Amino acid sequence: MIIHLKNKYTLKIDDFNFRCCFGKNGKSKKKKEGDKKTPIGTFSIENLYYRQDRITKPRTKLKCIKITKNMGWCDDPLNRNKYNKLIDVRKKIKCEKLFRKDNKYDLIIPIKYNFLKPISFKGSCIFIHLTKNYNSTAGCIAIKKKDFMIMLKLINKKTKVKIY
Repeated sequence: MIIHLKNKYTLKIDDFNFRCCFGKNGKSKKKKEGDKKTPIGTFSIENLYYRQDRITKPRTKLKCIKITKNMGWCDDPLNRNKYNKLIDVRKKIKCEKLFRKDNKYDLIIPIKYNFLKPISFKGSCIFIHLTKNYNSTAGCIAIKKKDFMIMLKLINKKTKVKIY
């Protein structure tokens, strides 16, 4: 199964086309930390992280992990051991907090970009997450909650994201 990011407004999975948004500054083969671009390429996906206090555990073949107040994703390129990894926010490491006041991260799936052996400054925290208004992102892909719930029923741990 492949999730295709076809263009600025279309995420395609099988016969489903979902409206989406992505990086404010477009897409790039040479992604850099903070450039607000979505990386071009084909990537695996990680687990589903969800806010149990806001959403019932979704039906999906992905492993589901509850987001807690102490979860973050390290976006500090100077922290080589933690860069682009799930971390505990109590460790005082620069990160993207997953437990947010808004609803963007009520459901997130990290895209395995710069993931296994992260290279500093190449980019971090690339997720599929929620949007209410389709405003551009800092580099992630965002879709509406109803579309996200449909997507979860279609994908599995072997699913890839193809961005072109």
